[in-house]
Amino acid sequence: MYDYKSRVRYSECDAKAEITLPALVNYLQDCCTFQSEDLHVGVDYLKEHHAAWLLSSWQIVIKSYPKMGDMITVSTWPYDFKGFYGYRNFTIKDEAGEIMAYANSIWIYLDTETGKPRRVSEKMLEVYQFDDPYPMDKTARKMKLPEDMQQMEAFPVQKFHIDTNHHVNNEKYILMALEYLPEQVKAESIRVEYRKAAVLGDMIYPYVKQEEHKATIALSDESGSPYAVVELITRA
Repeated sequence: MYDYKSRVRYSECDAKAEITLPALVNYLQDCCTFQSEDLHVGVDYLKEHHAAWLLSSWQIVIKSYPKMGDMITVSTWPYDFKGFYGYRNFTIKDEAGEIMAYANSIWIYLDTETGKPRRVSEKMLEVYQFDDPYPMDKTARKMKLPEDMQQMEAFPVQKFHIDTNHHVNNEKYILMALEYLPEQVKAESIRVEYRKAAVLGDMIYPYVKQEEHKATIALSDESGSPYAVVELITRA
């Protein structure tokens, strides 16, 4: 298991002085990035070996949102590799060691020269140590879109959406989806399926389905094919 401690910053919080969902997701992403860098299989290593880890899906459950100034511990560990898939859990704990959020994620090991998945390398199997999966009810990676989704106004991918892989960062899709939640409504869990990468200059065509305590947002291309699908289970 890999972990790091941090303090929730004012700049990461909403009007209630609680961490925003995108900021919480960034803590998770940063944690696994820090682990990879410390194991010397991070961004530069992957670039040199023409490989990348692409996130296929998130399942995140938030028991309580950390507040501004809170000390938290963010932890992550891989628990399996199968073919070109990698499986990884996360937790966020408060200063007393109580779980505030936990997550499951599925990643794809990609050959950046061919653009196709490839079997997880021996180097990855060598450096990462598996721990037991976190005891949570895991949902399917694939998400089914509901019927009668409402098309919303399209918008372009901006420069601030782009990461080191030159496509929209995983967290930015969540930021986009949250625009379609009513004000003051918080998510208690979120699922995201990433289907293809949007890049700078692409147009995002959102499709939204609002149900009681649930919102599904498909962030799609012009043909209606999703780049990402986000499902938010909400609470008032």
